[in-house]
Amino acid sequence: MRVQNVLLVLLLFLASCAPRLSGVNPAEPPRPDMWDPQPAPIEWWYVSAYLPDDDLAFHWAFFKYYVPESYRVMGLPARAVFPYPFASEHLAVTDLRADRFTFVERHDFPATRAVVRADPLYLDLDGWRFERTSEGFRLRADGVDVVLVPEKPPVVHPPGWSGTAETGRMYYVSYTRVRLTGTIAGRAVDGVAWIDHQWGDQMSGVGALWDWYGLHLSNGGDLMVYRIRDAAGNVKVLHASYVDALGRVRALEGVRITPEGYWTSPITGFRYAVSWRIEGEGWSLRLDPVRLEQEIRGGLVPVAYWEGPVQGGGTWMGEPVQAWGMGEFVGGRYPPK
Repeated sequence: MRVQNVLLVLLLFLASCAPRLSGVNPAEPPRPDMWDPQPAPIEWWYVSAYLPDDDLAFHWAFFKYYVPESYRVMGLPARAVFPYPFASEHLAVTDLRADRFTFVERHDFPATRAVVRADPLYLDLDGWRFERTSEGFRLRADGVDVVLVPEKPPVVHPPGWSGTAETGRMYYVSYTRVRLTGTIAGRAVDGVAWIDHQWGDQMSGVGALWDWYGLHLSNGGDLMVYRIRDAAGNVKVLHASYVDALGRVRALEGVRITPEGYWTSPITGFRYAVSWRIEGEGWSLRLDPVRLEQEIRGGLVPVAYWEGPVQGGGTWMGEPVQAWGMGEFVGGRYPPK
């Protein structure tokens, strides 16, 4: 009985230390300046860029997450046992001249080594750093050292979040057009990047799958298309927004997205739709991958997804337009080796 009492006291103590986290409230959209860490079960920051003049593309991500509320450790709520957040970082670099795709990742689980600070934003895990500067941002990570200066103000993608109550939701803000200079893989680079910040309660790659594009258009506009699927692959919602050359964002209605080409991973067996026809009222684009073998396979969380440079073109309000940027298509969980 005494042991049971001690365990009960321990459980109550641990429960009192557990964080108070919040998901997405559809009645309270985020502000576009919300780039600091938030009290959410999971959040991430992305920097993605396809640099056609330099034959390079890269995708960097920093994840801050708490153990899922439903998990248990020795019969105790896992979030009470681990009341603090963990962090992971991913970096994928595509060198088109060498026809080479590299992916590296790092995690601080179960120890907590990451530094996550606000005002100004500062993220660090074992020397990979993303930080707010007086001009914009700077990213340093395993051969990537770039300065990122926004050319447009940050935007909230309408309606302010992605997903559904079933799949989980994520608040979503972006800098859709950012001047990038520095070095990647030993080469000087100068191009345009895209930066995302999302936070909420979506179990990414488990409770929700998606197909996403972040595109720059030759007319000065930027296009985001985000199709959310449930774990069985059923499409639940389609979000699309356009940021014009002046930085004004608006939702795009009546958007249709049709897969027109596929690639099957020889490792996970996932069949990814990688070529798409995307169209809406007054515009139509055909998009194709620049390189096919771009599958990312996470280690700590065994989720596979295709991430890589895309390009294409079509028409926008009666005028010809070219498009380039990054695509991300989530396959889902796979058996870790």
